[in-house]
Amino acid sequence: MDSMSTPTPPHGEVTEEQAAQAIRTLLRWAGDDPQREGLLDTPTRVARAFREWFAGYAVDPTAYLERTFEEVAGYDEIIVLRDIDFESHCEHHMAPIIGRVHIGYLPSNRVVGISKLARVVDAFAKRLQVQEKLTAQIAQCIHDTLRPHGVGVIVEATHECMTTRGVHKRGVSMVTSTLLGSFRSNPSTREEFMRLVRGS
Repeated sequence: MDSMSTPTPPHGEVTEEQAAQAIRTLLRWAGDDPQREGLLDTPTRVARAFREWFAGYAVDPTAYLERTFEEVAGYDEIIVLRDIDFESHCEHHMAPIIGRVHIGYLPSNRVVGISKLARVVDAFAKRLQVQEKLTAQIAQCIHDTLRPHGVGVIVEATHECMTTRGVHKRGVSMVTSTLLGSFRSNPSTREEFMRLVRGS
């Protein structure tokens, strides 16, 4: 597993109160009064929301893939899990990234429970991210842990950092993909994966 996938200790050495104080500072910087009634509990709420939004730093995604199944009656075709919803935040502006992930892999001699693939997505998504890195991390984690013949990951997402600020372009989505093993080297395997993702 590369260094990008290594989990870090949750919340570092920062306490919830220190995090809340930082939010109070930001509220003052934005021009409001953190002491007014409507904002009194906001810093604590935001600190707790951060704990949920960035829970992936406390998770080792490979642990979800450690329990596998070998009794699959000789099944050796592509497995695809489509439309896995995710929520993340971009590391440049901390704005939401909202999208879905499609995962496919060609098992070698074992498969994993499908809910575990969704958990791998969440483990990486609940960190500060860029979409390209998120796509690569998910694919590499599955490749390194399950050792399948091939892996394909496609991510489709909208980025609030360009819809609510900057160029303010709505209705724009970004698509990224990572193909490993036979999904990259074998055109027919790649095409089958793309066809299954499209549902055609």
